[in-house]
Amino acid sequence: MKLINLLEKIEYTLLLGKDDVDVTTLVYDSRKVEKDSVFVCISGTVRDAHEFIDEVIEKGAGAVIVEKDMEALNIKNIKNTTIIKVTDTRVALAYMSAAYFGYPADKLKTIGITGTKGKTTTAYMVHSILESSGIKTGLIGTIEAIVGDTKIPANNTTPESYVIQEYFHKMVAAGCQCVVMEVSSQGLMMHRVDGFTFDFGIFTNIEPDHIGPNEHKDFEEYMACKGLLFKKCKVGIANADDIHVWNVVDGHTCKLETYGISEKADLRAVNVDLHSSMGILGVKYRVEGLMNFDVVIDIPGKFSVYNSLTAIAICRHFNIPTGIIQKALSEVKVKGRIELVNLSNSFTLMIDYAHNPMSLESLLSTLKEYKPKRLVCLFGCGGNRSKLRRYEMGEISSKWADLTVVTSDNPRFEEPEEIIKDIIVGVNKADGDYVEVIDRKEAIRYCIEHAKHGDVIVLAGKGHEDYQEIKGQKYHMDERELIRDIVNEMKEEGIPII
Repeated sequence: MKLINLLEKIEYTLLLGKDDVDVTTLVYDSRKVEKDSVFVCISGTVRDAHEFIDEVIEKGAGAVIVEKDMEALNIKNIKNTTIIKVTDTRVALAYMSAAYFGYPADKLKTIGITGTKGKTTTAYMVHSILESSGIKTGLIGTIEAIVGDTKIPANNTTPESYVIQEYFHKMVAAGCQCVVMEVSSQGLMMHRVDGFTFDFGIFTNIEPDHIGPNEHKDFEEYMACKGLLFKKCKVGIANADDIHVWNVVDGHTCKLETYGISEKADLRAVNVDLHSSMGILGVKYRVEGLMNFDVVIDIPGKFSVYNSLTAIAICRHFNIPTGIIQKALSEVKVKGRIELVNLSNSFTLMIDYAHNPMSLESLLSTLKEYKPKRLVCLFGCGGNRSKLRRYEMGEISSKWADLTVVTSDNPRFEEPEEIIKDIIVGVNKADGDYVEVIDRKEAIRYCIEHAKHGDVIVLAGKGHEDYQEIKGQKYHMDERELIRDIVNEMKEEGIPII
């Protein structure tokens, strides 16, 4: 392919060589450069790829895309390499990736979901509804990417722009007609979703999060980055009940629709009813406004109303029959997101990814609305992370849960006992009881063995993760497998589960 074709939608300056040279591959990792590759220099938070220009030229790169002047590059051996300067290499990579893969987004209906909470669950709900209606749909998100029948574990909520376009290309090849993806504020800020226009952009909610070094400098920047999605989509769908919604969508360039529980929303949930039966917690409500029908979901909490209502607001545009939407929502399950584990009709056991103060409080306060006999919360905190998070999560659990089971999460390079001590400092600031069980499997067994009729037990923090990180190593640990092993052990030992 010709370099000039990859650059067709980018403004650039030719610093050296020719822009009509033939190139083989598009690369942003210097280790993957081969003869006649075009290498895009990305300035990362840890390393600046401009430092590797001499190395990639030596490997035979045919062209290098930079955002610095020649004098600043200090290249030792130019050879016959073409040097192209752009204003922002991340933007360039996004547009070049789209061109490199033949603009696959043009062949798909693209749905992007942004927000502090709810992205993952909503994405799976949309995927379930569309697939149930016969619309083959890809997914890109925090847990995995789904490309046809292939599932690829995720490293980032929103991958690099090249990877996104590669997934789109593979989805088209697999016969997908649509893709639903989670769009993080970092992904928007770092131009990972540049190079195409979303058909639908969705805003779920926003709360202060991801603020600090290497993330967002303040809440205003965080909101502004979320709002970028509404300048990159044709139709915007926003949560009318979020107090910051109009700040987020300010300056939008799309047609805008709203959903929510309040009467001002275009699509509304009314008669919301939290229900529980035989160890299953769920919600019922009626949709009014742009659509009218009843919804029943076996996922607890008001946020499940919002997540499902978001999915309905999206899928409405695909003219899917009401019955298919109802059935898909009643059956949808998301790994590690209020994932119910059916062990007993006497108590409720669930796994959830809540791993920070905000998400843990949201989860526990929601579960408390079901008036359980006892609310039991098992969690730990990651090592080599903020101690403040440990204090806050300990206090929140002790405030909302009747019993907190403090255990290990990902201790990394810290000792689990030291992390637990910090958590207990927070636990002691509120009134809940607590026990300390360092080993996570034994902590889960404690919860199951000591379960009482009417308990709601939540295993928080790991969610979809299937590992535990200790001293720089990731060891396999899936809570579903731990539960299965515990149940088998209890049976062998003659210990009943109520």
